[in-house]
Amino acid sequence: MSIELGSTVPNFTAQATSGQTINLAELAGKQVVLYFYPKDNTPGCTTEGQAFRDLYREFEDAGALVFGVSKDSLRTHENFKQKQAFPFELISDSDESLCRLFDVIRLKQMYGKQYEGIERSTFVIDAQGVLRHEWRKVKVPGHVDQVLEAVRALA
Repeated sequence: MSIELGSTVPNFTAQATSGQTINLAELAGKQVVLYFYPKDNTPGCTTEGQAFRDLYREFEDAGALVFGVSKDSLRTHENFKQKQAFPFELISDSDESLCRLFDVIRLKQMYGKQYEGIERSTFVIDAQGVLRHEWRKVKVPGHVDQVLEAVRALA
């Protein structure tokens, strides 16, 4: 079961960097940006995270919280976050529960082998917990600007 645009996102709890436990219900009143990415410390994921980092103040000003989500461990996330000076938390979704909720697991292929991995995707949840925007098969250049524009339009 995945979430449809315009529907309320079911509450979830997830472990994140800085010892945080993210509970969606506790974030009511704020917009939430969840960006799903395949892997810490890879070129595309680093570039995407840096773009969110560089515009983070603007997201804050628009009343939005940003969270990066991948299947990597909290330890890997902490290193990635520190190395890139990300001002936002990274959620470890090692059991793929969030990935499945947002339907971002796809059959991928690398070096002729098939495997299941995260399709780069971003979601905006409004202050009432309703899914308002989704981007799938994200291409990194210019993407974060589009997300910020959508967040500002909801603010």
